[in-house]
Amino acid sequence: MSAEYEKLMRCYECVREKTDFVPRAAIVLGSGLGDYAEEIRVEFELPYSEIQGFPVSTVPGHAGRFIFGYIDQVPVVCMKGRVHYYEGYPVSDVVLPTRLMKLMGAGILFLTNAAGGVNTSFHPGDLMLIRDHISVFAPNPLIGSNLDELGVRFPDMSTVYDRELQGVIRKAAKENGIFLQEGVYAQLTGPSFESPAEIRMMRSLGCDAVGMSTVVEAIAANHMGMKICGISCISNLAAGMTMNPLTHQEVQEAADMAAPHFKKLVTESVKAMGAL
Repeated sequence: MSAEYEKLMRCYECVREKTDFVPRAAIVLGSGLGDYAEEIRVEFELPYSEIQGFPVSTVPGHAGRFIFGYIDQVPVVCMKGRVHYYEGYPVSDVVLPTRLMKLMGAGILFLTNAAGGVNTSFHPGDLMLIRDHISVFAPNPLIGSNLDELGVRFPDMSTVYDRELQGVIRKAAKENGIFLQEGVYAQLTGPSFESPAEIRMMRSLGCDAVGMSTVVEAIAANHMGMKICGISCISNLAAGMTMNPLTHQEVQEAADMAAPHFKKLVTESVKAMGAL
């Protein structure tokens, strides 16, 4: 048994010592989107710091705890705060929470993030359904010895973002009058924002939004056979698209602006996913 898998199992055993809650869906809340946890009928909260060996987020806007509870009748586990590769953690630690939530029982992973808009038709506050992704410079979390207990050596990546779940999100947006962009999300390493030249490169590659998370988590979840969907909150137009400098405060302010529609869309989507 590899040290990576042993660490994962120690975290799982630690969680199970504290709660036997079995979620159907897992939700990861991105920068500034942590207030969504208020929409959950909470059964139990578990700070990351109480899980032996678990990576702890150091970023403002990421509270750092698992929320166990219900959205309507759907049992969920919610990450209120994620960890990022730029915080200095190895990528195996960055995806450990995703793998842990699958072991808890979650078959669906709902990823969210705050992202910079690369598509020139996007505006701050828009929500974007993630149809596909590109990873740039972020290491693939499957590099190294394959964890055969979790998945196959060479997983297919043709449909990482489940088409049925995409349809559920589109329907929820339409029924609730929520304008929904769609596109390709790119993960770079951060923590510096991208340069204007890097954004031009991203646009030429077909990217619509860019950020510092999500893709490595999606790869790890796909490896384990989870059904994945994702939404980006467009927090700003990326570097070079305006004359304004980029700040983390701007990211949080845009998330606050999008919060009502974001909360409604996630809630109605998860409720519908519970019936699948």
